[in-house]
Amino acid sequence: MEYIRKYLDGIVVQSDDDWAYFSSRLSKAVFPKKTIILQSGQTENYLSFIEQGIIRYFIPGIDKEVTFGFSFENEFESCYDSLLTQSRSVYSTETLTDTILWRISYADLQAIYANTHAGNTIGRLAAEDLFVKKAKRELSLLNEHAAQRYNKLFTERPHLIKQIPLKYIASYIGITPQALSRIRKAIS
Repeated sequence: MEYIRKYLDGIVVQSDDDWAYFSSRLSKAVFPKKTIILQSGQTENYLSFIEQGIIRYFIPGIDKEVTFGFSFENEFESCYDSLLTQSRSVYSTETLTDTILWRISYADLQAIYANTHAGNTIGRLAAEDLFVKKAKRELSLLNEHAAQRYNKLFTERPHLIKQIPLKYIASYIGITPQALSRIRKAIS
């Protein structure tokens, strides 16, 4: 748990009392590779911080799934729209590697907002982090070619992207696995 405190102390000043209150509501969850964390149709109840692992966000489909996001170590993870509205999620989350999360429930998050000085700042920063990732993805799809999207992903996360199956990367950048294979061949 000191790992998460060190991370949070880097972004917001917390008193020891605020940390004690916050940390008493955190729970550690360990998931093996290829575990569905939240199934489409369920309501998200947690905001999580990834200590270790990679999580994929996807829309399940009868013919094919559409991968639209990833979260990595030292990032927040949640089906955030479902968490905020306490309504059913239209997408799912899955671990791509063995994953360790530090989770806080919706009810405990509301208590932290109400009872700590740093809580609202932490919540705002988590929301901003999730929003920025979403906005970057949308802008990338609108403004960049598939090869540019692949290069950007590879440049930003070279050691982590090697752990993601190519079919998920292809879906994420909006192309077929065959088109991704041609892009990778042209680059090398």
